[in-house]
Amino acid sequence: MDPILERAALWGIETRYQDALGRLRTVEPEMLVRLLGALASDDPAAARMLPRTIVVRGERDRTVAVAAAEGQALLWEIAGEQTIVEGEGSAPSLTLPAGLPTGLFRLRVTAATAAGRVSEEASLVVCPDRAYQGGASAPRRMWALAVQLYSVRSARNWGHGDFTDLLGLVELAADLGASGVGLNPLHALFDDRPSEPSPYFPNSRLFLNPLYIDLDAVPEFPGLRAASLEASVERLRGESRVDYRAVADAKTRALRLAYGNFRQSGSSERRDAFDRFRRVRGSVLARFACFELLRRKFDAPWWEWPPPWRRVGDVAVAGLRRTEEAELGFFEFVQWLAHEQLDRCRMRALERGLSIGLYLDIAVGVRRDGFDAWCDQDAVLPGMAIGAPPDVLNRSGQNWGLAAVNPVALEARHFEPFRRMLQASMQYAGAIRLDHVLGLKRLFLVPDGMTAEHGAYIRCPFEALLAVTALSSVEANCIVVGEDLGTVPEQFRETLTDWGIWSYQVMLFERLPGGAFAGPDAYRENALVTFATHDLPTYAGWREKHDLAVKHALGIDPGESGEEREGAFHALHQALAGRGLAATSFAAVGRYLADAPSRLLVVSIEDLLGMKEQVNLPGTVDEHPNWRHRLPIGLDDLRDHEGVRAVAEAMRAAGRSQSRG
Repeated sequence: MDPILERAALWGIETRYQDALGRLRTVEPEMLVRLLGALASDDPAAARMLPRTIVVRGERDRTVAVAAAEGQALLWEIAGEQTIVEGEGSAPSLTLPAGLPTGLFRLRVTAATAAGRVSEEASLVVCPDRAYQGGASAPRRMWALAVQLYSVRSARNWGHGDFTDLLGLVELAADLGASGVGLNPLHALFDDRPSEPSPYFPNSRLFLNPLYIDLDAVPEFPGLRAASLEASVERLRGESRVDYRAVADAKTRALRLAYGNFRQSGSSERRDAFDRFRRVRGSVLARFACFELLRRKFDAPWWEWPPPWRRVGDVAVAGLRRTEEAELGFFEFVQWLAHEQLDRCRMRALERGLSIGLYLDIAVGVRRDGFDAWCDQDAVLPGMAIGAPPDVLNRSGQNWGLAAVNPVALEARHFEPFRRMLQASMQYAGAIRLDHVLGLKRLFLVPDGMTAEHGAYIRCPFEALLAVTALSSVEANCIVVGEDLGTVPEQFRETLTDWGIWSYQVMLFERLPGGAFAGPDAYRENALVTFATHDLPTYAGWREKHDLAVKHALGIDPGESGEEREGAFHALHQALAGRGLAATSFAAVGRYLADAPSRLLVVSIEDLLGMKEQVNLPGTVDEHPNWRHRLPIGLDDLRDHEGVRAVAEAMRAAGRSQSRG
């Protein structure tokens, strides 16, 4: 075998793959060399006593194979921050004790050989048998209201939805009988870059976007008049689209005022709460504050910063704090406010009895020049980005510009960065959606300077990542939905089901070979079902072929003719009629989906309100107002809207509504 191909296979690089068009593609040697250069830190073929990672799942097999001479005496130890348990055994296997606590640990095995003692470590993941499936009192079949939070219009927000609006949505969902409110990712962005508003292109998945803070709910904010913001906020409230630059300018000014007042005259209770937040978030929060200061100071990607700041340790952070305490404190203060307000929404959902509460989306990755990539440089592959191979909609493939995870380094760090990322969202949520869950098994990587057609897949430690997901899910009492759309490897969905991760089924894609829509009974039980996604047309836009007209106007191949769309709509009409639904309204579509056995049905607010413009048009940046549309009516008017009432009634008729006393 060619040495490059052999090394690639050992490191989990797929040298050939079949794209969505059915074509077998061979990865070019240049790509393999570049990937190996970024990935390979030692010889993967070097002899090891232990697997690199061991998963103990529930009460299943606890036997660990040890590559040592039969009968060889072994000492072993399981440790986290301190030793959990230790013992003795003999090769070729060890049986770990029953009743181990769940968590991420290190297994260290020592063998006394003729050449002396040899010790080796492996990552050990001890996890529940499967992910959290919902509380015992939760309805078997539920529904949730999905909202792009930034799009919410209200009489009091500043032209951008905020966490007080989210409180109102929680109240609305509870009154309608819904079990939760689904949201776009709330991750921290580069909030000072209005041309990059996509919530799926985050600066950090560990922290929150400060544009969602309601300044009027901050005790230290002196008010719009005192801040000289009355005129600008009044203008922002009337805009049909989110003006990110103006919103960011106004909120930054207001946050600076609030922080100044907090430092000067904040109450002892507030100061104590802030100090507790800083202690709990620890060094990661301190590093985030440093990053936010430095990226504004140097105005360049972090790999172009002066060498001392490209990679910093605790000593450098402490040194910066001595000279920039007030400025670093500002960024920590902002994150504290965001946390307080979002956590208040979580608690209110519990008080109102929503079985799910908040359902949060987690982006598949982070931007390469953002905080997470800077903070965990060892866990990303330099010179690589995550993307997708050629498919029907993107025949040249896609480069998403997201940092490429280094699965070898992730394993070496006992998966702590992945677990920390999950916990950051799960602490607020009763359910999360993992965008592009296929990334737990393999990632498609595109090297700098090359197109996606030249990319390659690299395998990830799938079982271990599933185990960490299940562990985090049960710890947080948080359901996990995996976005598994498109072509996936054989048995992939079955594996997710076995681990208790719910599937994600979109009605527009659930078509039979002849074009008919699959009936409700064809949907899986442990699944989230919905009509479309943020990357697809709304129901009104699809029905009226508005999306086709937009794509034609932009010179984009819509991938579907007007005649084909009419055929699809006719198929929908037949499907609805077959269930005794004469109308073709969205309420009828909702009732159709509500009859599925699936645990959760998610209904988007855009469909309830009959909006035609889709949230995001893939393949466009400035050509289409992606992530900028605001709802046509205010939050206070939603509960009386005909479309909202009709769908809520459809959910009640289907037995999906959560009754409350």
